[in-house]
Formats: sequence, structure tokens, C-alpha cells
Amino acid sequence: MSITIKRVLVTGGAGFLGSHLCDRFMKEGWDVVCMDNLITGNENNISHLIGQPGFEFVKYDVTNYVHVPGKLDLILHFASPASPIDYLEMPIQTLKVGSLGTHKALGLAKEKKARFLLASTSEVYGDPLIHPQPESYWGNVNPIGYRGVYDEAKRFAEAMTMAYHRYHKVDTRIVRIFNTYGPRMRLDDGRALPTFMAQALRGEDITVFGKGEQTRSFCYVDDLIEGIYRLSQSEEVDPVNIGNPEEITILDFAKEIIELTGSRSKIIYKDLPKDDPQVRRPDISRATSILKWTPQVPRREGLEKTLQYFKSIVP
Repeated sequence: MSITIKRVLVTGGAGFLGSHLCDRFMKEGWDVVCMDNLITGNENNISHLIGQPGFEFVKYDVTNYVHVPGKLDLILHFASPASPIDYLEMPIQTLKVGSLGTHKALGLAKEKKARFLLASTSEVYGDPLIHPQPESYWGNVNPIGYRGVYDEAKRFAEAMTMAYHRYHKVDTRIVRIFNTYGPRMRLDDGRALPTFMAQALRGEDITVFGKGEQTRSFCYVDDLIEGIYRLSQSEEVDPVNIGNPEEITILDFAKEIIELTGSRSKIIYKDLPKDDPQVRRPDISRATSILKWTPQVPRREGLEKTLQYFKSIVP
């Protein structure tokens, strides 16, 4: 009896998270089509997969009409600039991939009768007035602020996904991703962890915005990928938070990086960016009950693995 191989399309598949998803689904025995226009993705992230049976890379912009020959069982829509430095430099591309890109990917899911999973974000909660953030919270977003191009793109993408689910009966999933870190992060993506690690490894001053009292919750990439995989195989339609609820201030995080790297870097302070969220911590009770998922990798262990990666790429 022949075994049917399942096939998945990962948009943004050469990015940080997308490439790890390609790895996971290849490991699970799926055929993987990786689609990326490489404006923030990197072919080095998938170079080990090129030439492997069942893996295909397509350089393409998903804001255009998307067609993939053959069957598809699942579409993971992860195409998007995802860090402040990227979406502030590419505001229109960010809005387009969240709106037009999501529309095109959902249209493909409808055509192929494939399950569709949207990569949404904790940024849909904006600068939250509820803490920690449950999926039932509608958020506090400035739609015309600088960060609005990302926040509103993802909020629109969620609305479009649910519209396709309700109107066209497309089988959809939505994951709200909280701060994630690990190998394959870009050094220059502007987020706290790669910035702090690069500065510490180079012996430069570490830049903390405001007084560093704002909090973040960091989830190691392996834990996140496990949560996303479980969601993709579940029957849950409503959004699910995936992240690590262990919260830390940015100032304490900077000190932790200095200690971990053994750096002599000093901490300096800069003005807080406009609309920067003051707190960020996921309520993961739904992920725990529905997906039987909780993060497994302690922050210290994850940071040590990430540091080894950054040591290999910091000039």
C-alpha cells in the first residue's frame, strides 16, 4: 500500500521562522515548497535543504497572483517583514504582504482545498492595557503610528482569514506569535536580542531605549515551532497565543546578555521609540489546554544556543 506524502507551502520560507518550519515539516516527512522574495529572507537559511528530495524553493513575491502546480494540503503564510527596522524601512511592502499577500495565499488555499495557517503576532495587541494578553483582548493599536503598518497589516490579515473561513469555508488557523529568538535571526533586524548580542560580541555600548523598564517575553524558536506544528494539526480555528510567559525587563535582559557573553560593554540609554509597547506577556492557557503545549527550553539554555550562532556570523 502506497503512503500519501503531504505537501505544504511555506511563504516567507527563507526567513527566520519560515526556514525552521521548512525543517520541521521535512523532518515529519512532508514535501515542502518554500516561497520567498528574499527582501528579508536569506537563502543561507535553507541552503542545507536545497537539492533534498521533496524540497523546492521558489523565489516569488506573494503579493502577486500565487500559483503552485500540484496538490497542497497546507499553506503556512509567514511572508512579512517582522522587525521594526524592516517595517519602518518598508512600510508599504509590509502593508501589502499582510493584505494582498494574505488574500492571494487564502485564494490558493481555497483553490487547493488546503488548510491555511496565518502567522499573526502579539503586535495585534499594540501597547496593551490588559496584562498578560489573552486572545480575547482586542488590543490598543495606533493605526496611523509608525508601527501601525505592521500591527494593522496583521490585524487585517486575521480579519481576512476569518472572512475566508466563514464565507468560503476555508479551513483556517491563526497563531499569534510572541517574541521569538534563536539561530538564523538576522544581526541587523533591529530587535533587542540580536542587537544586544552583536553589540556585546563587538565590545560596543549596548543601547537600551527609555529606562529599560519595558518588558518582553522571549520564546526559543524550537518551542515556537512545536506550538505552530501542533496548531497546524489541530482543529482550533480561533487565534492561539504561542510564546513564553516568562517576562523580563529590557534592562535586565541587556545585563543578562553582557553576563552571558562575558563582554565589557556598557549600557547606554536612548529615547523610547513612539508607540513602543510597555509590556508584553502571553496568556498561554488556551495553547496549554487545546494543544497540550508549554515552552520547554529555559531562557539561559536558549540564549547559549543562540550565542553560538551569533559568534559564527558576527564579523
